[in-house]
Amino acid sequence: MVNMIDILSQPWALRALLASIMVGVMCGILGCFIVLRNMALIGDALSHAILPGIVVAFMIFGYSTLGFFTGSVIAGLLAAIFITWIQQRVQTKNDAAIGIVFTAMFSLGVIGISWISKEQGVHLDLKDFLFGNVLGVSDEDLYLTLGITIYVIVSVIIFYRYLFISTFQPVIAQAMGISTRLIHYFVMLLLSFAVVASLRTVGVILVVAMLITPASTALLISNRLKQVISLAALIGMFAAVVGLVLAIVFDTTPGPAMAIVATLVYLFTALFSPTKGLVFEYFRSRHQRQRIRMEDILKQSFRLQTDGSLSFAQLMTKIDIEKSQLRKLLRKLTKKGYLTTSNQSITINDSGLAEATRLIRAHRLWETFLVDQIGLNEEQIHEEAEKYEHLLTDEILDEVDRELGYPTTDPHGSPIPSRKGSMIKSLWQLKPEEDAIISKTQPNQLIAVDLWKLGLLPGSVVRVTSVKKDKLQIESSGMEYDIVQSLALNINIEKISGS
Repeated sequence: MVNMIDILSQPWALRALLASIMVGVMCGILGCFIVLRNMALIGDALSHAILPGIVVAFMIFGYSTLGFFTGSVIAGLLAAIFITWIQQRVQTKNDAAIGIVFTAMFSLGVIGISWISKEQGVHLDLKDFLFGNVLGVSDEDLYLTLGITIYVIVSVIIFYRYLFISTFQPVIAQAMGISTRLIHYFVMLLLSFAVVASLRTVGVILVVAMLITPASTALLISNRLKQVISLAALIGMFAAVVGLVLAIVFDTTPGPAMAIVATLVYLFTALFSPTKGLVFEYFRSRHQRQRIRMEDILKQSFRLQTDGSLSFAQLMTKIDIEKSQLRKLLRKLTKKGYLTTSNQSITINDSGLAEATRLIRAHRLWETFLVDQIGLNEEQIHEEAEKYEHLLTDEILDEVDRELGYPTTDPHGSPIPSRKGSMIKSLWQLKPEEDAIISKTQPNQLIAVDLWKLGLLPGSVVRVTSVKKDKLQIESSGMEYDIVQSLALNINIEKISGS
């Protein structure tokens, strides 16, 4: 540890560390937009296409950092223009156009560097540009990297809204008068800057790893763009610094070490991310499968109890799982308070009854929806309903119930239970001369407000006097009211016994 601190305190190591931090942050931030805009292959293309610019710059300016910067940016922009022109004007697939341009320019660059390097007294090492040489970073390189990093960060902050909308909603951006093509070329310009700044650190071949991997890792953790950008910057910085330290410790090339660290962080996140990680996804899937089995047991228990034959042996004949697994799930249901078990007898409790009723309501409502709205026949709907009854929330079921007009029976003629607090019977379902009471429980507060405005209070007795196509006329306490269909469909009522 002391030896590492001594090494990092050396001027060359300090310059390498600062350059690595800036490249990691810059590539992480810019990489978010590259990944989200599906420009990963273009980033790879630009990183290779700058080599001819380096050759031309060396021929004009000699070994000059500023010269390399200028030549690389011009070459990168020319490559972007050529790629876009081929994609839009020639009948060539997008990825093929990228491959044609970048391989041609990369080949020209390699040939140029090889030709120049043959001259006596000329030192232009191809591998330094391909794989980087962060340990040889000069003060001039450091200042250039700092300037580009600041420019990229400030550009993203200033043009964040334009970048955001053109990335996620390009059609809306165009409708708002935002030039998506201009934003595209601006991203290309920033990308060219980032590639040039990363030349000395990771090289043109591995810069795509620093652009893509930290951003892809951040997207596994969060779906909010601002959080993704911040996380990508931190991950990029971490990969660059740790890669540099490992390269010094193991005496290897820093650029590949940084790329390997970034990849390892990505793999770790892909496994253990709370939202999208494979490990957590496995446990979520396992928990969901167990929940579905428990709900199936509860539903079958309800049906068997209704028939008066609820026992462990009877339940085994209805559930296709092993005996030990069934006992385990019964214990979980008992712990939740849904069931009471003793020896071979099983009793479904009130909370279990409510949950089973909800599942049956979901099943029969979805069967009705599949027949009435989708047009399936009765033989096609059971398996679909068996699957979706476990996934439908109460809010979705209430919407389906309302859309279907609050049916009371499913396509098989079985009664559809009503959810507590949901529609018991709607006012629109009353026939002329039928009486009912306005229920104290309405679907939402807005319905209650509409009733209050009309002067109809909970508990009011109403009688339907006439029913028209889109209007209901009712009478209450000697007053007549016209209720439009959209409101009448959503007013809860309670039938008067005998009416």
